[in-house]
Amino acid sequence: MTRTRPLPLLALAALGLVLGFLLNTVLAAQGLAVVVPPLSLSLALVLIAAVLLLLAWPVRAAARGEKRIDPFYATRVVVLAKASALSAAILAGAAAGILAYLLSRAVVPLGSTLASGATLVAAVILVVVALVAEHLCSLPPQDDELDEAAASST
Repeated sequence: MTRTRPLPLLALAALGLVLGFLLNTVLAAQGLAVVVPPLSLSLALVLIAAVLLLLAWPVRAAARGEKRIDPFYATRVVVLAKASALSAAILAGAAAGILAYLLSRAVVPLGSTLASGATLVAAVILVVVALVAEHLCSLPPQDDELDEAAASST
């Protein structure tokens, strides 16, 4: 499995930004209530980040040779980290789009703006923690891989 690259994260964040802004614009144009993420979402995202870090820590210890773990456990943690990074990126973009919409109004609703900002910060935290967890689950290069890399560079 390859590491998560920045381009898909940025593309998903941009997509979320556009969708969040357009959704609130369409809802407001129809006279309906706009979408505002609840504060509990921010708390849940930070909690998910903490759990993900706790799940990745034993995999790091196993990769360093300190203890043994089930390889399927390590695979599940890596997949969870990758999925968390991608989904948090689109959520961060959507929160940024909602925040941009709210800040573009003549009268800025303070509570909704703070809730959207908190969701944006929590989603960015989850992206960062997911990338760190993905890094913690990577294996160090083997000696024969280092020899092959050195041979191909000469």
